[in-house]
Amino acid sequence: MPIEIERKYLIKADLLDLPLGGKKLIQGYIWSDPDKSLRIRIAGDKAFLTIKTGNNPLSRSEFEYGIPMKDAQDLLALCDSKIEKTRYLIPQNNLFWEVDVFEGDNDGLIVAEIELNSEHEKFELPHWIDHEVTNESKYLNVELIKHPFSKW
Repeated sequence: MPIEIERKYLIKADLLDLPLGGKKLIQGYIWSDPDKSLRIRIAGDKAFLTIKTGNNPLSRSEFEYGIPMKDAQDLLALCDSKIEKTRYLIPQNNLFWEVDVFEGDNDGLIVAEIELNSEHEKFELPHWIDHEVTNESKYLNVELIKHPFSKW
């Protein structure tokens, strides 16, 4: 079973110079509950259907499949609300930080994520990291749709 191991951090925006070439992401959820979700995402010119299961924000099962763009657009139209953000990849050592700059109702929120091979993998924090929010469920995308950053 494919497992996504991911740690999430807030950043010090004044210390981060974002690279050029971020990728626009639009995503919505067909359904979600505390233990599972079905996400539709358009990332640039590609589209994906993703099933996530488990309630541990650090380590969850993830099944992701490429789907036709038209199907993704039709499925996103069925979603009550969507998240829009631009994702920037920042390499560090042999890993990549994914920095998401949110828009719309989540404007002002910037989150950095790093995917790991194990829950205990060691890695260096960049100087622009503020603090970890992995275990704070309000920073999960599925929660940001229900309770946007602008309403906190």
